Amino acid sequence: MTETPTPIVVGTTAEPRTFGPLTPAMFVRYSGASGDLNPMHYDDTLARAAGNPSVFSQGMHQSALLATFATDWLGAHNIRRFGVRFREQVWPNDVLTCTGKVTAVEPAQEGHQLVTVDLMCTRQTGGIAISGTAEFRIEPGL
Repeated sequence: MTETPTPIVVGTTAEPRTFGPLTPAMFVRYSGASGDLNPMHYDDTLARAAGNPSVFSQGMHQSALLATFATDWLGAHNIRRFGVRFREQVWPNDVLTCTGKVTAVEPAQEGHQLVTVDLMCTRQTGGIAISGTAEFRIEPGL
């Protein structure tokens, strides 16, 4: 028996997803993959000399995790817009929880819907690392 998909309506939420605990090795790998070679993300001595308690994660690293969460939820092939606002620093051993909620559903061309979602990436402390929004063009009933 085939399960009927739950329609996406305003207020629909995604199952939260956690990432971490984050490690300095993750920051190093992201530096290499992204080309962001700012030593604040991988040289602990330099990061401390600059007044930080340690190295810290790149904002775009959290953005990538939030984008992964969102596209796993509503489909990478459906995304039309994604934007974030960096709000709080992320440190080694932080555990991030990504959440999402549908805030608008509008008709789009060819029977599709334009779905707008609010996204949040929160540290285990309750602090918001980044917040964002995304738009997806999806088939109704997915």
